[in-house]
Amino acid sequence: MSTAAVKITEAEIKRQAAGTVQDVRDLENKGLYLRFNKARTGGSWYLVWKGEWKQIGTFPELTHKQVVAALPSIRLRLAAGEGASLSKWDAVGELLDWFADRMSRDRNLSSKRKNTGASIIKCHLKPRLGELPLIGIDKAALDTLLMWPLQEAVSIDYVRSAFQLLALAFRQAAKLEMITSNPMAAIRFNDFSKAKVGIKPSRLRGVQLEGLLAQLAEVMDKAPMDSMLALMMLCHGTRIGETRMARWSHISLAEREWFIPAENTKTGVEHHLPLTEQVCTLLTRYREGQFARGYEGQCLFPARNGKALGEAQGCAVFRRLGQGEWTSHDLRKVARTGWADLGIDHLIGELLINHAMGHNVKVYIQSDVMSRKRDALEQWHAHLDQKGFAAIHGLTGFRFEDSGNSLRATEHKACKAIEETTIGEVSKHAEKASAWL
Repeated sequence: MSTAAVKITEAEIKRQAAGTVQDVRDLENKGLYLRFNKARTGGSWYLVWKGEWKQIGTFPELTHKQVVAALPSIRLRLAAGEGASLSKWDAVGELLDWFADRMSRDRNLSSKRKNTGASIIKCHLKPRLGELPLIGIDKAALDTLLMWPLQEAVSIDYVRSAFQLLALAFRQAAKLEMITSNPMAAIRFNDFSKAKVGIKPSRLRGVQLEGLLAQLAEVMDKAPMDSMLALMMLCHGTRIGETRMARWSHISLAEREWFIPAENTKTGVEHHLPLTEQVCTLLTRYREGQFARGYEGQCLFPARNGKALGEAQGCAVFRRLGQGEWTSHDLRKVARTGWADLGIDHLIGELLINHAMGHNVKVYIQSDVMSRKRDALEQWHAHLDQKGFAAIHGLTGFRFEDSGNSLRATEHKACKAIEETTIGEVSKHAEKASAWL
């Protein structure tokens, strides 16, 4: 393999590329080599360190000037037993810009996930690490510039989230060969902190259910949508996102089931929830109220534009209801705690809450799972009745018959929204209700 020893410049690289030598050795920087590819349109930078060729990065993505500027840091990294690689980016901020753009255009991410990621990058990662050279990423730099000062300003939960996002950005860049090695591959969060990220206790407790339901009963008269959104979450332990996006086409009184499409769930898996008699009554009364107010659209919780409530609008509902004392997630927590207090099987509780489950568990619990979920919710709603729920849904005096519209089966993916709702009712509103069967 032929080698030319020269003072490397951009002009000299072009001249050597027109020749036949394989390697070009830099006379002014000990151990620095440029190895041409077969096409001689580019190549790779190497530093010979203790007899071993350590790849730095590729040419022309990395210029000679950039490589030379980074050589002192590269030698220090090698001395510490770390990698030598660079990328086409000089600084961490450039990698973060690339990853932020990638996140913003990822259709598989929820808007909440995108907004949270963008905020972490803009407010914390780039201001603290943006100017740091990529090869400068190590435990000491992260501790000094990011982890230690950040823990003084925000919760340990948030610090972990920021670290995980940074690690993900580097991991994705390495996977796509945007960088030749990942300097964060061996760095772990517990290198910096042994603090446990615990589950925050609910700010709502079982003893507060009577007061909460009395509040929601009062709100039902003034702002029925606010009250109904909270009640559906309290009754089923659902997340705010999957609740606010509910459509009438997802509700079947014939099957007594609420279907949540995969695209609306955090787990990306469709979710089926039994509807108790109490909730069926509540849904019917609520739909009648929508008709009375002139709304005949498909959303259970419509915004002014007729579409489902957005994330910010959903949060605003619970700012009004909770008054800073509790949040939408506290409804989910108090439901989960309530199921445990009633002696409901832990696995059934996890299925109701729609936590991610392992494949083996899913296979194990397939049989009769809906009936067990139904039994659990019937116990829970009977308990809520004793706390004031009965006064809200007003069960007495309402009768139902099957609409004949069952939920449509899905094949390997969530079904598209059925534009006809599947609620049916025999009441004085039967004629009106026929329009949304």
